Amino acid sequence: MKENTEVQEVLSIEKLKEYGADVKTGLNLCMNMEDFYLRMVSMVVKEQSFADLERAIGENDLEAAFRAAHALKGVTGNLSLTPLYDKVAQITELLRAHTPMDYSGMLEGILNEKKTLESMIND
Repeated sequence: MKENTEVQEVLSIEKLKEYGADVKTGLNLCMNMEDFYLRMVSMVVKEQSFADLERAIGENDLEAAFRAAHALKGVTGNLSLTPLYDKVAQITELLRAHTPMDYSGMLEGILNEKKTLESMIND
């Protein structure tokens, strides 16, 4: 129970609004349970798909990269984390089409958004 309180003290709806998240939609998808929504958002940065995406892009495995990006797209979309979602959605569609290109810049943008979220959670 204490963990939930700590998340609320550090991560807040206001911080997420400032970040650019569509908090109203995210809360709605979490049955307007603020504690639950904040807990889910705090779990996003621990999502294994970030590491999977980074590894797959490093290995130029577009199929594995697509699977990881698609998973992140779902998670970030369901929580309405718009700044992160937008970047993930863009790379997902390029990977879906197996577009041959250098994805490192896009990956860097995604990882930077992840770091922004992490800093809001661990602030």
